[in-house]
Amino acid sequence: MTAAHDDSPLHIVAVHGVGYHDRRTTSEKVRVAHSTHWTRHLVEGLGVDPNRLILDFAYYAHLLNTGPVTQGQDASAELHTPLAREMAAQWLVELGAPAPVAQGALTKPLRQSASWVAEKFSLDGRLTELFVRLFFSEVSAYLRSDADRARLAVREEVADRIAHHRPRVVIAHSLGTVVAYEALHAHPELRVELFLTLGSPLALPHAVFHRLTPRPLPAPTRLQGQLPPGVTRWVNIADPGDPVAIPPGLDRAFHGVSLDLTTPIHAAFGFHHAKNYLRCAATASQLKAFL
Repeated sequence: MTAAHDDSPLHIVAVHGVGYHDRRTTSEKVRVAHSTHWTRHLVEGLGVDPNRLILDFAYYAHLLNTGPVTQGQDASAELHTPLAREMAAQWLVELGAPAPVAQGALTKPLRQSASWVAEKFSLDGRLTELFVRLFFSEVSAYLRSDADRARLAVREEVADRIAHHRPRVVIAHSLGTVVAYEALHAHPELRVELFLTLGSPLALPHAVFHRLTPRPLPAPTRLQGQLPPGVTRWVNIADPGDPVAIPPGLDRAFHGVSLDLTTPIHAAFGFHHAKNYLRCAATASQLKAFL
């Protein structure tokens, strides 16, 4: 891996996951605010001056959330599209849920499936229910079809940020790893020295993996995704208790992953939060080579 050993700041483009949509302000204000937040979290983990990092935040949530706001007390209680329910059911199968629980995700109230997940991972039931709805609502909105207008707009927004800022490092979290993966494949001219994926669902069968563009290719024993052509090094970090980063071992599902690290980043529900991935020692160890 090529590394710089001078005082030049490290240029990073960050690609967020679910839950960043904010209708109360402009997309530019959201982008600037989270650029500051992500820089602070990285600096805390690295123990360096903030001036050593120049981070641009690729904000795309407003492009996925274009419909009216759902009203009512139970707005957060259900998955409202068949695809979101199907994805949640496939996710539950991968987590090892019994057939009635997984099948129930297609027809029964979300809280029944969420309570099984909460018990398995010792989580708060209400928070788990909210997270599952948010995650699969946004993931299904992105992956509903290959040529979906929102999907293309999101992918191009991320690619434009990378093209404009020409970062040495792209850091992507959660759904953002899917978006960044597709954006880098769609634009092979984009050159990135380190693609750092955090809490990634890229390998989740059927719900995500089999819907990727480009499609995974046949390998001797299984289908495999591919390293984006302009990426020099791909490192993946996942907390062992992160229910989004499944199945474990991203390097088994994707050819070209240089390093696949499984390491605890936080106790309790914090094991999927972006801030905890950004602050963790594993992330710092990958970035220090560039400083």
